[in-house]
Amino acid sequence: MPTISLVDYLSIDDDGTPRLIAHECTTCGARYFDRRNACASCFAQEFRPAEVARDGILRAFTIVHFAAEGVPVPFVAGLVDCHGTSVRGNLVNVPPDPEHVSVGMKVRLTTVPVGSDESGVDAVGYAFEPVDREDA
Repeated sequence: MPTISLVDYLSIDDDGTPRLIAHECTTCGARYFDRRNACASCFAQEFRPAEVARDGILRAFTIVHFAAEGVPVPFVAGLVDCHGTSVRGNLVNVPPDPEHVSVGMKVRLTTVPVGSDESGVDAVGYAFEPVDREDA
């Protein structure tokens, strides 16, 4: 079944491996996920694609209890350091409570289904999931 990415900076390999591709400033190396006309750090206007590490460390998180109608709560929203690139994303495959989520935990990039159209094309987004102790 074909899949498409919800955001343009999420790339899915043929084997299903997700990858985040940032826009990296060619002058100072700052990385951005949104479209830019100029770098917010040095004002340069040239960017190149840069693959972001798929694993990282959870640096901050919050447990969201109130969201827009139709969004299941609670869920964990976090800030992940992917080897020097900060990525915002939700945590999945973990109970949304402080007993199971902690700053400093190892996480890895994964995909999450967000819906499908009438012709069977699935849309996916990205999230992070804990790295099992035996995988570390």
